Amino acid sequence: MRKVLFIFGDLSDGDVEWLAAAGERKTFPKGAVLVQQGKPIAEIYILLEGQLSVTVASPSKTLTVNTLQKGEIIGELSFLDSRPPTATVWAAVDSTVLAISRDKLSAKLARDLAFAAKFYRGMGVFLADRLRTTTRLLGFENSGSLRPEDPADDEIDPALLDSIAIAAKRFELLVERLQAARA
Repeated sequence: MRKVLFIFGDLSDGDVEWLAAAGERKTFPKGAVLVQQGKPIAEIYILLEGQLSVTVASPSKTLTVNTLQKGEIIGELSFLDSRPPTATVWAAVDSTVLAISRDKLSAKLARDLAFAAKFYRGMGVFLADRLRTTTRLLGFENSGSLRPEDPADDEIDPALLDSIAIAAKRFELLVERLQAARA
């Protein structure tokens, strides 16, 4: 599932329009680095087209930990905690992103409390989903429960389904708007 849907589901059409206007469409050729492990970043990215690889490096090896597809968000943790990224993100194929300046987004969040509440709620749901997925991948899933009322870890909360459908439409409109602006 595209992670941006968690955020776009909470935002209004006007909020998404602001993101489109405030952001900059950037294209990265295959192999280009968007985010370097340990180096501060000045933008948060939304992947519009292409595919990105996420790697972590230690002194002895480099490990690919994820492949990101259209609709993923990059740099959100560094945006939230102002710490350098713990992974490197690079273009696995030619890729296009919407880059939103940390300064512009921070200013918008400070002056528009309704936007801030929706943005941070969406980010919280997004990060909760990532943590649950990671926990499951590490083998700590909730498979020990025999109670039928316990939801499976990979089920989507029914309350989110409507907002996800709306969010998908908003994301597609964002992509179309940015493509039209480029033409």
